[in-house]
Amino acid sequence: MAALLAFAESRSGELRKVAFEAVTAARAAADSSGGGEVHALLIGAPGIAGRAEELGRFGADVVIVVEHPALDRYSPEVFAATAADRLRAGGYRAAFFAASAQGRDLAPRVAARLGVSLASDATEVELQSGAVVARHPAYTGKVIVTLRLTGEPALLSLRPGAITPRETPRPGRVEAAAPAMDPASARVVVTELTQSAGARLDIGEAPVIVSGGRGLRAPENFKLVEDLAAAIGNAAVGATRAVTDDGWRPPTDQIGQTGRLVSPDLYIAVGISGAIQHLAGMRTAKTIVAINRDKDAPIFKIADYGIVGDLFEVVPRLTAEIRKVRGTQ
Repeated sequence: MAALLAFAESRSGELRKVAFEAVTAARAAADSSGGGEVHALLIGAPGIAGRAEELGRFGADVVIVVEHPALDRYSPEVFAATAADRLRAGGYRAAFFAASAQGRDLAPRVAARLGVSLASDATEVELQSGAVVARHPAYTGKVIVTLRLTGEPALLSLRPGAITPRETPRPGRVEAAAPAMDPASARVVVTELTQSAGARLDIGEAPVIVSGGRGLRAPENFKLVEDLAAAIGNAAVGATRAVTDDGWRPPTDQIGQTGRLVSPDLYIAVGISGAIQHLAGMRTAKTIVAINRDKDAPIFKIADYGIVGDLFEVVPRLTAEIRKVRGTQ
């Protein structure tokens, strides 16, 4: 059986959570169809090979490592050429990317080079009777579309957080490879990565997101959201488009159809009415808690738990109780 390939995303020499999600999804798909090898493609600066063992822990039989001093940052052309070259030569059945900022740039480039299908933002993948089947939310999450991909290799990008990384140890044997093109000849070069000021966690990888909307009334009131996220301890802060459009929060915090698509374990919506645009970006969260004074707010239709009340009273009390339980006050 042809192997599956998972692209292992890294940053600053560290594997990102989405790398483990991609390997986990590939491992599960291979096992569900009777087994088969899973290969991981890891590209980075010299030393990145030291991370190969971690990928083996999550189910990679082989880790193909491409090291080059110029690849300490993402290079669109070099990464796409290298991934396409590997897929072309390896006879893979399917390739798994993350629907992260990098993956949304990389996967379509690879698909275009190979002239093959790409299912983007998938939340489920399986192999059925020789075909790759992907499911992803559409129409702001109101329906789940099932796609049956024809041709090989089938390319997929996975919504961050939709797959829970699971350890299924395999050898993780390392094979060294060279970039498919000289990085010095790339026409586009990433010269700098800038971290958002004050950012604690990337909202695409955080297990908990506390998000705020216009119900907070003023940008300075976002401190209530930040305090709640800090009390929880492993939470990122998100926002609606209305909030980022008004400049209350940076665009990188925006969650929704035109912002980030997230699937955290827990999503707490504070002062968010539940506009369709916002729901499209977060309704696949595993547990949703909504805090809003309007009992008829649309957000309550998808919330697992709802608190109808004044957020300026509810949130500080909730924060204080969490601090008390955690012993942080």
